[in-house]
Amino acid sequence: MPDIKHFDPDAALDTVVRLFWRQGVAMTGIQDVVTATGLNRSSLYATFGGKQELYLAALRRYQEQWSRPAFRGLADDRRGLPAVAEFFDALIEVRCSGEYARWGCMVSNAQAGAENGDAEVRAFLHRHHEELRDALCAALVRAEAQGQLAAGTEPGVTADLLALLAYGVNLRSRTGADAGSLRATVGAALRSLTSRTAE
Repeated sequence: MPDIKHFDPDAALDTVVRLFWRQGVAMTGIQDVVTATGLNRSSLYATFGGKQELYLAALRRYQEQWSRPAFRGLADDRRGLPAVAEFFDALIEVRCSGEYARWGCMVSNAQAGAENGDAEVRAFLHRHHEELRDALCAALVRAEAQGQLAAGTEPGVTADLLALLAYGVNLRSRTGADAGSLRATVGAALRSLTSRTAE
């Protein structure tokens, strides 16, 4: 007979996401995972594999639940620069208030942590960056078509710049930067891209 799981793997993974997100990989041991999920080690290993496999599963879960919905919303928005401004407003809101305030972004935390030494993690981070950059670029292409961008502003290069700004927001919020200062920085960056006729 097949082994019957007496727990919900999705619910367990959601708990693991929050644990790795808040504490990082280096500060999270398997015993922390056991305590947080209420599962025994054999159940964890049988379902997810070792700590590294569990971390990669948590990264993918974070991407599906948090990153991709935001990226899709940005890429599908037809407004151009207002959509980019709204994307950053929502980012700052979730990073600076509510249940996940000061946790930063699980992906940005991985960019800055020792876990990026793993080849699979690096590949994941690269793909995630490309998705962020592509969503920003799509919004900027629409902004350009609507005459919102300053002359000489190239959507692809600017998308890379704004992706770096998003990482900065994530990391600075984790160390206590207040929402007002982050919004002021983002506002200055977006104003530098804006055509005077669009202001």
